[in-house]
Amino acid sequence: MGTGTEAEVVESVSDLPVQDPPAEEFSAADLRWAKYASSEHQRDDVALIPYERMEAFIAGECNSPECPTRFHIERGRKRDRGTLREVRSDDYLLYRMYWCSFGPENYGEGGTILPSRKYRLNTRNRAARPQSMRGCTCHFAIKRLYARPSLVLIIYHERRHINKSGFICHGPLDRDAIGPGARRVPYVGSEIQQQTMSLIYLGVPEENILQTHMEGIHRYCGSDAKVDSLASQYVHKLGMIIKRSTHELDLDDQASIRMWVDRNKKSVFYYQDSTDTDAFVLGIQTEWQLQQMIRFGHQDLLASHSSFGVSKLKYPLHTLLVFDSRQHALPVAWIITRSVTKQDTLRWMKALTERIYSVESTWRIGGFVIDDPASELDPIRDVFSCPILFSLWHIRRTWLKNIIKKCSNSEVQREIFMQLGKVMYSIWSEKNPMDALEQLFQDFVDQTAFIQYFKSFWVPKLEMWIDTIRSLPVASQESSGAIEGYHLKLKVKAYDDSQLDALQRVDWLVHKLTTELHSSYWLNLYADESGSFPEVKAEYVASTSWQRALKIPDDAVIIDDKEPFLAKVASQKDTNQMWNVWNPGSEFSFCGCSWSMQGNLCKHIIKVNMMCGPRKDFQPSLSFQSFQRVLLDLWQKPMDDSFSLDLSVAWVMQMQERIQKVTELATSDGIAQVSGRLPVQWTNKKGRRIATKRTSPLRVLPHSNGTVQKDFTPKKNRKRKRLSTVSG
Repeated sequence: MGTGTEAEVVESVSDLPVQDPPAEEFSAADLRWAKYASSEHQRDDVALIPYERMEAFIAGECNSPECPTRFHIERGRKRDRGTLREVRSDDYLLYRMYWCSFGPENYGEGGTILPSRKYRLNTRNRAARPQSMRGCTCHFAIKRLYARPSLVLIIYHERRHINKSGFICHGPLDRDAIGPGARRVPYVGSEIQQQTMSLIYLGVPEENILQTHMEGIHRYCGSDAKVDSLASQYVHKLGMIIKRSTHELDLDDQASIRMWVDRNKKSVFYYQDSTDTDAFVLGIQTEWQLQQMIRFGHQDLLASHSSFGVSKLKYPLHTLLVFDSRQHALPVAWIITRSVTKQDTLRWMKALTERIYSVESTWRIGGFVIDDPASELDPIRDVFSCPILFSLWHIRRTWLKNIIKKCSNSEVQREIFMQLGKVMYSIWSEKNPMDALEQLFQDFVDQTAFIQYFKSFWVPKLEMWIDTIRSLPVASQESSGAIEGYHLKLKVKAYDDSQLDALQRVDWLVHKLTTELHSSYWLNLYADESGSFPEVKAEYVASTSWQRALKIPDDAVIIDDKEPFLAKVASQKDTNQMWNVWNPGSEFSFCGCSWSMQGNLCKHIIKVNMMCGPRKDFQPSLSFQSFQRVLLDLWQKPMDDSFSLDLSVAWVMQMQERIQKVTELATSDGIAQVSGRLPVQWTNKKGRRIATKRTSPLRVLPHSNGTVQKDFTPKKNRKRKRLSTVSG
């Protein structure tokens, strides 16, 4: 491996020494390599390092001065302890293949035409984007050993950053990677370029962008006049490219979308063109969105923001959201289609999950949140195999906006909204919600504009909404507020006044999503996790009403027992200003602040509801009432003392254990503290006793429709046992 000496050949991984270079980051050049072959790979270079130093090795490989790059996970697999009957020295608990991000595809010359070369850059020096795919074959694999979990086996299949022809294909040593004079051009990685692009889209002055860009460049090369001059030219050229770029690749919108799909195959997970029999469906997910979906979606909630722009856009936009470490909604996939049929929904959902499983085969979500009762539930259950929740953010926002728009009297606005809340709260009572609605029509018969709107638009489908709320658990206010926060940001980006003439073009919507909106979320998360751009981070942290409510002190809330229908919140900007929150403790509370009067869920309502939650003199929220309903349904005794009783008890016990574990993890310092307290369970394996950690007693969970979840426990490898028997 570049040491200049012939590497020794080993027959077993057990013969390899454990190497732990003292540097904070180290690369392949700091290790001594040996040759080893197995049934899974040819005779390749291998080395053994501690598992805790794996990230240090990857970072060192990325920061190579000859070919600075990033490595992405091309494939990955996991297995649990106890799943192998016979263990070899190179069997793994965790397997990942890391590939240089300049490969494996080749979008440069000799491969597919590099996206943006023909229609963006038409100069003598046609500089390609430095992170573009160039067919680099450099890749390695890591194995966390099954027999020794504290160690990692590194298998370097190809260390050189070359293409299939054997030529260096990127980096300072590549003459054609960036264009004429590439060896003198400073390296610009994907992270630096994405950061620069995001700042340009946000309208940051070019002087500030250049300063930030140079700080990133100096991490890879020294600071001198030549480097600074080239960096300045790069930022200026990139800014001009972005300003001059257009969404119209062709005058015909359908042809323009086909061209975009052909040039951005890595960002498209599903595409179905419009025909006489098939509806138009376009599924978009960038590499960064894929990483965030795997990172934040595993064993967590996935939310659906559906039917955006039904009346304004050519095709409505459907967004899948995950919740980051601050519980902010993060878009991880966009689906543009008017079709809501079960067949089309199943197709794009399967295509999306197959893409995820190709990277992380053990990825699973904990629950799926929908906001439209017309959504098809069977595809969600078939593909994701998880419980389904229902969010009230859409119905609350729509009702409040139309009440404010069609009723001029503030007292009438408040009373109508509170009465609609009572209709929703009567769902789990013995009262008929439609009777409460009829009473509302009689009490406010003089509000003809709103009553006519409600009868024509909501009454025909209100029964469907009520049935959905009865049958599905209701999502919390925090998740509803996060989804609403994404909705508001999307609305600002999509309905820009300067682009209203392009709303009926799909290529314009795709351009907005993949440039401005994507760059905005990328920069927000980068600023939050890296500590860079404090102003961007502060704005991002306070972008949801829930986070803003957390900053209101408890003593700023006044709840008078003599007036149970009114709470007051002191303004944080003006101490003399008090905001009245009517109907406290309810999702349908009413506040007079400007943010709430736009139909939004404001921080004052959330803060008051936080204070009312533990108090018994206020009714519990709709989400908590639905949670109680689920528990009561599980707790109800079957008609006879049969197997159904055993299964119900098992489900209740499993739910109790999971809730206890989640609570324990949320209040502890880390997962290590929780796992260390798990009891030891002795199990019999081939006549020997092995100490293992106790797992969950059941591997099934009830669906929201009462069916049993599939068992995803890894199956024992019986093929190896048969082979060993034959060989014996």
